[in-house]
Amino acid sequence: MNQYLTHGSIVRWAAGIIGVAMAAYHMWVIVSGTPEAIIFRGTHLLFALTLTFLVVRRSQTHEGQPPSVWDYGLLALAVSPVLYLFVFYDYVVNRIYYIDDLTWLDMAMGTLLVVMILEATRRLIGWALPITALVFLAYGIVYVGVEPMRLLDQLYMTTEGIFGMPLGVSASYVMIFVLFGSFMERTGTGQLFMDFAMSLTGHTAGGPGKVSVVSSSLFGTISGSAVANVMVDGPISIPLMKRTGFRPHFAAGVEAVASTGGQIMPPIMGAAAFVMAEFMQVSYGQVVIWALIPAVLYYLACFGAVHFEAKRLGLAGMPRSDLPRLGTVLRERGHLFIPVLTILFIMYSGYSAPMAALAGTLACFPVAALRASTRQNVTLRNVVEAMIDGARNALPVALACACAGIIIGVVSLTGAGIVFTQVVLHLAQSTLLLALVLTMFAGIVLGMGMPTTPAYIIMTALLVPALIKLGVVEPAAHMFAFYFAILSAITPPVALATFAAAGLAKADLWKSGVASVKIGAAGFIVPFMFVYEPALLMIGDWPLIVTATVTAAAGALLLAAGLHGYLLQTANAWERVFLVAAAFCLIKPGILTDVAGATFAGTVILSQLTRSRKIMNPLGVKKPGTS
Repeated sequence: MNQYLTHGSIVRWAAGIIGVAMAAYHMWVIVSGTPEAIIFRGTHLLFALTLTFLVVRRSQTHEGQPPSVWDYGLLALAVSPVLYLFVFYDYVVNRIYYIDDLTWLDMAMGTLLVVMILEATRRLIGWALPITALVFLAYGIVYVGVEPMRLLDQLYMTTEGIFGMPLGVSASYVMIFVLFGSFMERTGTGQLFMDFAMSLTGHTAGGPGKVSVVSSSLFGTISGSAVANVMVDGPISIPLMKRTGFRPHFAAGVEAVASTGGQIMPPIMGAAAFVMAEFMQVSYGQVVIWALIPAVLYYLACFGAVHFEAKRLGLAGMPRSDLPRLGTVLRERGHLFIPVLTILFIMYSGYSAPMAALAGTLACFPVAALRASTRQNVTLRNVVEAMIDGARNALPVALACACAGIIIGVVSLTGAGIVFTQVVLHLAQSTLLLALVLTMFAGIVLGMGMPTTPAYIIMTALLVPALIKLGVVEPAAHMFAFYFAILSAITPPVALATFAAAGLAKADLWKSGVASVKIGAAGFIVPFMFVYEPALLMIGDWPLIVTATVTAAAGALLLAAGLHGYLLQTANAWERVFLVAAAFCLIKPGILTDVAGATFAGTVILSQLTRSRKIMNPLGVKKPGTS
């Protein structure tokens, strides 16, 4: 027993030291300058593989146990191919790709690295992405007939495969922003977000639900993981929602939808946003500008869904006496917003996103030391643990990007992207709407089994070119794929964010899934909106942008009202139909549809106002039990 404990403690110490070294290395690189691609990305992968085989066991039954001899053997096999590239670096960079044949040792090391990445990815995020990679490898070797030597050359000896752009984004962007999130959490920012949201919305109808929406959107900006958001925010917000009268499955749906939106909410979005910036060769700030209005529409609809459901059920907010005061929250913890503001200021001053994130990260603990309310979080141990948390939280993205690099390498070598584009165009028969629907389903299916980043990368390689060929502007095509890679987290049958929230709420999984789709319904429509009206991505003239935003916002709210059966008062069946019809009319750009939407909405409002007057008594006091 003592030997077991000693072994376990040694492994924890070793993993902690490696985690700190990984965090420190990536922070140092931002200041000193990025090394050559193979060296930088290889070092990032080396850290990730080492930590994965040290701290993640091969199955659930072995979790909590120290590494076995088998794990140490796999660790040695995993790091060998990367170290081989470092030792023979001159040979690697001086050989002529695709012309000079690989040696038997090159091929052995390349094969070994592919296998080890598949195994490490399986340990971290499950089978879906490794199986997808194996399918593409089989497609390249068996169906297309690519010579194994050429395939390994592409995947292992160039920056077009495993060490390609996805892994580069993970190393350059994702690591430092994940680290920033860990530093923010360790300084008590999560409590700030919760108290801030409660002071703003806790007293209104369905207050705890609105608290969930606001706090999850804030926390999502520093987390980038829907399930992580649920597990941090849900234990507080879900019991509050249930206590004030929301049904368990609705509470789970609200938390899942609000947490999922964190990946599309500026100023700090999920990892896939950085991949998008690299794919399109634009700054991250440009991606933020494109994402802003769609993100606001998403959360506006979610907020509206909570409000209308609460009004329909007659739920009140929490007593003001039980809520923190906004002034007190800002006075005691408001300074913790400074690191986020630091990132925005530095980024929009013209510096790179990694440099801005580094400045924000380094500001976290000094800022926390400014006030006594957060000063207790400023300890050396907390700093070290924040670095370790950041390194561990970056592992799933790092390995997912390396595994996605295998898929991208096969696609680019075999021309599968062109073939897939032709298939989509053939199936869609040059009909944009059908192509969009196919892309939507592909995104949801891919996202069911893998994180947003690899799902988006695969869609970019296979589906986005087809949308662009059908006339969709490039930012809208990429944002469309990005959105549906994210929304899979709330789409049954495999909705990871919803499942996590349902577990906390002790609610039925399918009921929670249906509630999530209803609450997040606008999120499924917003991507179609900005494809047909790029003004919602702030592309075009300001009068058009403002008009499109106002009508889309009205459409999103009316959709929430129709689906939840309440506008000014409880809606009957035909009013709900009219509200949904009005929403779809306003969502589609154009004068005729806007007029039709306004007519439908006006009819419902007039009907509800008339009905309201009929149930008023002569003194103007509502009868008991009426809204």
